[in-house]
Amino acid sequence: MTTEADTMPLPDRRLVDADVARRLITTQFPQWAGLSVRPVATSGWDNQTFHLGDTMSIRLPTAAEYAEAVAKEHRWLPVIAHRVPLPVPVPLAHGAPGACFRFHWSVYEWIDGAPARPGMVADLSAFAADLAGFLVALQQVDPAGGPGPGLHNWFRGGPLDRYAPAARQAIDTLGDRICRDAVTEVLNAALEPTWDGRPVWLHGDIAVGNLLVRDGRLAAVIDFGTCGVGDPACDLVIAWTMLTGRSRAEFRDRVGADDGTWARARGWALWKALILLAGAVDEDDPTEAADQHHVITEILIDAGHSANH
Repeated sequence: MTTEADTMPLPDRRLVDADVARRLITTQFPQWAGLSVRPVATSGWDNQTFHLGDTMSIRLPTAAEYAEAVAKEHRWLPVIAHRVPLPVPVPLAHGAPGACFRFHWSVYEWIDGAPARPGMVADLSAFAADLAGFLVALQQVDPAGGPGPGLHNWFRGGPLDRYAPAARQAIDTLGDRICRDAVTEVLNAALEPTWDGRPVWLHGDIAVGNLLVRDGRLAAVIDFGTCGVGDPACDLVIAWTMLTGRSRAEFRDRVGADDGTWARARGWALWKALILLAGAVDEDDPTEAADQHHVITEILIDAGHSANH
């Protein structure tokens, strides 16, 4: 997950090396002291992850804000894991600050798989159906006592209007690089319908990096740092960041999103694409800019707008 720096202060991230992770294990979990500790191929923003032997991982929050999710994950992931149709990470040990590391941290079981990409998925409609089935099951987990929107999950599950100012600022910054009128109309339409259902469990960051694929099929869902209970619209963003056409329609049908939820989901996808596009333009990153232009185009087409200026 990328930080919401345009809306809230940028977290003070502190990165560590494998020696720190190794000392934490040695001092707090000596039964694993003989296992190798090495960085994973691609670590995230909220947490640094290290392999612990061949079957476990060490997950170290990179800032105090991200460390707020540790206790939540230990409390709720074992509950969720028994009620969803795909594997999710199960915490094995809860680490305390120490050994030059100031946050609570975790040891998890390791789940094999590669981050989802369209070219790695054998059948995108089947992938969409499997993911929808997972989300429906997640929403059916009893939400009683679950954490509502807050800093622990960057207010996922809450109203999109928290992020509307950042989206509008990005629209102004991008100017004629986007279809400004159509984009503004889609954003406004996303802000109109409110969530009036009972709160349900949500993952909060259903993105390609958090969906693992094996043998061309969706195999696991990872990284529940932004999970909580509230409006599930934010979990549908994958409809425009990865799915298209028939697979998007399959996903919407299987997840059962009504018009209001779908509109809010478009808004979540649009907000993130806009701020990422504005950042890519500012940093002269043509690859990221092209990716976000594609997402915005998919959103506009889905909303019934022409993607042409």
